Amino acid sequence: MDNSIYISDKAKLKVSQLMTDAGIVANDNYFLRVSVVGGGCSGLSYKMDFDNESKPTDQAFEDNGVKIVTDLKSFLYLVNTMLEFSDGLNGKGFYFSNPNASRTCGCGESFAV
Repeated sequence: MDNSIYISDKAKLKVSQLMTDAGIVANDNYFLRVSVVGGGCSGLSYKMDFDNESKPTDQAFEDNGVKIVTDLKSFLYLVNTMLEFSDGLNGKGFYFSNPNASRTCGCGESFAV
C-alpha cells in the first residue's frame, strides 16, 4: 500500500450503480468524496457523497477506476483505508476497513484513533 484510499470491486460496482441512478455516471466531473466528521458512538464518523467541486487542499486518488477525493484533514485518518461494500444477511452497505482505527462501534459507521 502506498498512502492512498482504496475501493474494493464490490464497492466500485455499487458506486457505479448509485452514480447511474443519480444520472451522473457519464459526467467525468463527478467523483466520490469521502471524509471524516466528528460524531458517532466512537467519536469520528465516515461521510460519503458525490461531488463535482474540488477544493485547494483536496487529496485526489484513483483506484479500481473510481476517482476518490478527500480533504487533507480527513486523509490523515483515512490513509490506506479500503472502502468495502457488503450485501450479506448480517449487514448491508458501505463500510471502511481502516487500519488507523483503534476501535470501531458495532454499527461500523464510527471509529476512534
